[in-house]
Amino acid sequence: MKHNTMIEEKTLDEERALYNLKDAYVRGCIFAGPADGESALKECRKITVEDCKFSLRYPIWHTKEFTVQNCSMDEKTRAALWYCKQGKIHNSMLGGIKALRECEDVTIENCVINSPEFGWRSRTITLRNCEAESEYFMFEGAKLNFSNVKFKGKYSFQYVKKAIIENCDFSTKDAFWHSKNVTVRNSVLRGEYLGWYSENLTLENCLIIGTQPLCYCKNLTLKNCRMEGCDLSFEYSAVNATVNGEITSVKNPKSGKIIADGFGEIIFADANVPCKGRVITRKPDVDNAKENYVN
Repeated sequence: MKHNTMIEEKTLDEERALYNLKDAYVRGCIFAGPADGESALKECRKITVEDCKFSLRYPIWHTKEFTVQNCSMDEKTRAALWYCKQGKIHNSMLGGIKALRECEDVTIENCVINSPEFGWRSRTITLRNCEAESEYFMFEGAKLNFSNVKFKGKYSFQYVKKAIIENCDFSTKDAFWHSKNVTVRNSVLRGEYLGWYSENLTLENCLIIGTQPLCYCKNLTLKNCRMEGCDLSFEYSAVNATVNGEITSVKNPKSGKIIADGFGEIIFADANVPCKGRVITRKPDVDNAKENYVN
């Protein structure tokens, strides 16, 4: 993209250093210094920021039609991108707390993210080929599209609506709580208490690892998944699941059916609501599976 203005190799630390910049290329600049100014690129339009280093608060707010590439934001870069639209972030390091919030139509590729409370209330967000570490990651996000993302943290994707997640590797507890209309394919999900209170959560060709997954769910679907160390699974859930291998234990599924090669334990006891989910063992070389317990 060609721009009318070029700003190169400057050190900028004053308040609103490049405020309301339009149609500009910012390259090789350092946003740091004793003036400790905030909001360096606030209210900008049609800008490209390349090979820059950020170490000041709130640098990119209310900015539209932007590209950030080959940049780094350190732990002092608090709340880096807020209320931004129509952006691309490539090959960059996003550090500092709350790096992305209430943004819309942003694509992030080949980036490293180390930011607590990343992505809150953001919409139409694409992540590809990224590594991320965060807490409360993508809280209340919507219209998410993730592929080849490796994530580590806690309390991820809570209250998310409409998401497609493919070929990802997550190590996280309390993921997808209260989420709606989320599909996860060909991914590894490690952690505790996966997907509680979710609605229309679909897991396809996934490996699920960890205690007490998928409880209190509405319209939960598992297709061709595997489960390791998953005890007390599916409690009070409306579920239709086909699982390859054995499930450690199933407790009080509310409705639907769960098919697997085996079950370490099936528990129908002490339920507070009627639980009529069907638990079915797949028999080898036999067309009809054996239903080993119906409450």
